Amino acid sequence: MPLNDLGSGSYLGFTGGLYPNGMNQMPSDHLAAGLIAASSVRPLNSQGQPASNGKIALLSVGMSNTTQEFCSDRSGNQPVPCTSISFVGQATADPAVNHSTLVFINGASGGQAATTWDSPSKLNYDRVRDFDLAQAGLTEAQVQVAWLKVANPNPTVSLPASNADANILLSGMGNIVRAMKIRYPNLRIVYVSSRIYAGYASSTLNPEPYSYESAFSVKWLIEAQINQMRGASPDPISGNLSYNTVAPLLAWGPYPWANGMTPRSDGLVWQCSDLNSDGTHPANPGRQKVGTMLLNFLKNEETARSWFLADGVTATKVSISGRILTSDGRGLRNAIVTLTDQGGVRRTATTSSFGFYGFYEVPSGMNYTVGVSSKRYRFAARVVDLSSDLTDINFVGLE
Repeated sequence: MPLNDLGSGSYLGFTGGLYPNGMNQMPSDHLAAGLIAASSVRPLNSQGQPASNGKIALLSVGMSNTTQEFCSDRSGNQPVPCTSISFVGQATADPAVNHSTLVFINGASGGQAATTWDSPSKLNYDRVRDFDLAQAGLTEAQVQVAWLKVANPNPTVSLPASNADANILLSGMGNIVRAMKIRYPNLRIVYVSSRIYAGYASSTLNPEPYSYESAFSVKWLIEAQINQMRGASPDPISGNLSYNTVAPLLAWGPYPWANGMTPRSDGLVWQCSDLNSDGTHPANPGRQKVGTMLLNFLKNEETARSWFLADGVTATKVSISGRILTSDGRGLRNAIVTLTDQGGVRRTATTSSFGFYGFYEVPSGMNYTVGVSSKRYRFAARVVDLSSDLTDINFVGLE
């Protein structure tokens, strides 16, 4: 089951949810720290000093899937043009995005596993500096935000073993974010994503359950930072992650895994045609799917809006309301209505005495899943496109 749907349930004894305690929302203390970090993201000159004509570099770090979803196929030193279906292509065409000071830098490249990024001396960082940043007229001092998506090739040990690939990846990602902070001293926030579905894989490169379990690596990495900043000792696997000294603030990016054609709570599925013939790398539909998820995430993420959106643009807020009815048409009181976005963030509301419910100030521009729970009645969940205010989204229960 996807982590965002697993919630407080468990997989092999490991609790689900994207964040601690089975929750999909960033804890309030970590969000507060994230907003402080976001407030420090500002246009910088090549020396890393605030400047009105400076730039904000958003960097991708990772492997083949990462570069395909963020920009395009890439396997060498030279930057490549980004396709229109990629994240960069979609963001470049979106007038709501900051096009005056924000620059997209695709550092990810094919074949670049986690071990090629886990030290500041690794050649990938020199490549990014000498080719990607330099050709954009930027320096390492201007990299302030990153999207990280990495994996280990050909894993062989799955959870719950202590030497499972998920733990090896967790250790590697701890090294990566510390290396990134050394190379990019003004790096404030890193959004981390796990892999897409690999149940169609025809090779041992990174099949299931390793693709699914990589999400636990991301979850545990972020959770380790949260716990450490609350006073716990550094995690023995991921290491020191203090965002006051050695690491940027870490948060989930879009969570893209769904169990093949079994719809996630927000309706996300992975068709075989979404992937290339190897069942591991995304084909154009899959690349567009993840690119759209990343774009919608950054447009609505509280820690990103201040620097990702154009001046004067705010995330559009809309509402959805309706009524929960019994099988004979009466309003059902105290039913629990849930509204879940594509990132797994869930809101809840309780119906009134006459069965009415409502959600207000909801970020628009994505699909949401509306579900209803009641002790006596059963309700089928619905996926809605919340691009504008919706009313009369009613549900009738079945006994």
